[in-house]
Amino acid sequence: MPALRDVIAGPWRAVLVLGVTEILAWGTIFYPPVLTVPLIAHERGWSMSFAMGGFSLALLTAGLVSPRVGMLIDRHGGHRVMSIGSLMAALGLALIVYADHPAAYLAVWMLLGVATAATLYDPAFATLGRIFGMAARRPITALTLAGGFASTVSWPVTHLLLNAIGWRGTYLVYAAVLAVVAAPLHAFALPRARAGAAARSDQPAQAPSTVLPPTGWPFLLVAAAFAAYAFVPSGLSAHLLAIFARAGIDAATVVAIGALFGPAQVAARICELMVARRIHPLFVARFAVAMLLAAFALLALFGLSVATAAAFAVMFGMANGLLTIARGAVPLALFGAAGYGHLMGRIGGPYLVMQAIAPLALAFVAERTADPTVLAVVAGFAAISFIGFVAVRRPRPDKPGSRVP
Repeated sequence: MPALRDVIAGPWRAVLVLGVTEILAWGTIFYPPVLTVPLIAHERGWSMSFAMGGFSLALLTAGLVSPRVGMLIDRHGGHRVMSIGSLMAALGLALIVYADHPAAYLAVWMLLGVATAATLYDPAFATLGRIFGMAARRPITALTLAGGFASTVSWPVTHLLLNAIGWRGTYLVYAAVLAVVAAPLHAFALPRARAGAAARSDQPAQAPSTVLPPTGWPFLLVAAAFAAYAFVPSGLSAHLLAIFARAGIDAATVVAIGALFGPAQVAARICELMVARRIHPLFVARFAVAMLLAAFALLALFGLSVATAAAFAVMFGMANGLLTIARGAVPLALFGAAGYGHLMGRIGGPYLVMQAIAPLALAFVAERTADPTVLAVVAGFAAISFIGFVAVRRPRPDKPGSRVP
């Protein structure tokens, strides 16, 4: 574990700072729409699909600009890019209060999409990669432990604010939090050092490792595997609890089952930090998706009941917790730390686009077929992800075309 000096004055301060700002960013941008968008749609007389389409447009925009954001972090550092992203998010949340025209509403969500690409996990991972280099895996895992509590904080706080000051007041409060807390923390508290200068004196130097060039089939397989996986949590987050309810599970039990997801994520990340940190992250990714496929097989074999639904929620949560770490660790281990921010942006682009598509695509499937078909479609994307991770091969020192950073 890092020394207290490193947490306060050294490179590990980045984990502490980003732990706070990721909770704020996820908690103010990503999680509130499930509670706020229905209120916006009702007040402005819009359809629910149009109002929620703004959030999907934000994710699509984030996917398109993500590679550029990663390049900017490589060049200028997260302390500049993420602080600007926080200010853009604050501006977007404030403007959405006044965006009464449909075109203005969609334009604001596009602005929030750019802010999303500059404030959530991908830029945070890129920032840690810039600071720690090839040693960024442990900081990435530690950061996801903090980020795992974002929904735990956001939904209750959003619910309280909505009851007290309405959705407009809630978004204005969140805009102020991002502008006054998150942006200054990014700008003034994030370390500026690059990987070479941030090496820890208590950590033995690691021998140079052979890595793959971030092009060609290896990169395409990794990007496709993560993009295919992105369909799973995005689609299930919008439809899974409704599927459980339609299976005859009462509402209170459905909510209790859904609450298992967050703790399962955090538990898996703790296990990764303590047990699996010496295992290549590619194997961790394969194990996580295999566990998710086993969860789908459980539902297929035994049907939907309270027990199988609870088991699925736990296994899904653990898999997602590990895959979040793998999103940062697999590219680093396979392709190296050089240009890591741009690399994360190139992988994050299709990931975010798939996140935007999944809820709408599953809604289309759900309207025209039965719930088992919906689950089968999601399982199919998980299977594609697993095949992609299995097809990727770790670089070998004697393999032609590999490079040493």
